[in-house]
Amino acid sequence: MTKIGKTIRIERIINRESGNTVIVPMDHGVSMGPIEGLKNLAETVNAVAEGGANAVVLHKGVVGFGHRGYGRDVGLIIHLSASTSLSPDPNEKVLVCTVEEAIKLGADAVSVHVNVGSKTEAEQLRKLGEISKIAAEWGMPLLAMMYPRGEGINQFDEKAVALAARVGAELGADIIKTNFTGDVESFRGVVEGCPVPVVVAGGPRMSSDEDILRMVRMAMDAGARGVAIGRNIFQAENPTKMTRAISMIVHDNAEVSEALDFLKS
Repeated sequence: MTKIGKTIRIERIINRESGNTVIVPMDHGVSMGPIEGLKNLAETVNAVAEGGANAVVLHKGVVGFGHRGYGRDVGLIIHLSASTSLSPDPNEKVLVCTVEEAIKLGADAVSVHVNVGSKTEAEQLRKLGEISKIAAEWGMPLLAMMYPRGEGINQFDEKAVALAARVGAELGADIIKTNFTGDVESFRGVVEGCPVPVVVAGGPRMSSDEDILRMVRMAMDAGARGVAIGRNIFQAENPTKMTRAISMIVHDNAEVSEALDFLKS
């Protein structure tokens, strides 16, 4: 029964025709506060839903503010991890929600953040293992945000990113979100070394829309199964059109020039 439940929920966050997904994380409020794009959650969730996003990531306390009850439906992933920018160690993540709470809130999946190589890596891995066990028992898909972060670690290095992604899969995650390594060949190594779907993180705001779309295109060419992009979508000039442009690449295999033309239209 749990296998059937997981299959049904995964189809709410992954496009069953393309097998890919466009996820828009909006969990930044805990770490960064009320940043631009997240001050009116309902408005932003609506914008990305209308643009074709498959799912959004929210913390438990704002699900009611982000749920609209109208318009195009969008999957809900509840983030279980947190830390703030004021912490002595922002790489340390604590669990602030349970799988059971997420189920009661109507989640289609849950997500956990792990910084591989950080001083608190051991505790974060222990928590990931616990969450993956509980999620599996409930038939709840688990998105693991796996980042190589710590003193002396290059968070975009292919070997480091590949290790982080593999760790997440080995410990029971159904989908891995991780950093893009900069080019198709190196990111292909990350994808090929991970037995579960990999989606690429958007990271900080990029200098241009073309840079965002080019990264998405390269990630898909490397075998990624989609994206999990936050600030580069919800802080865009037009979040709906940016979501749609990225969806064109992820779901329709569009070229960067096509998506850019649409964005500028």
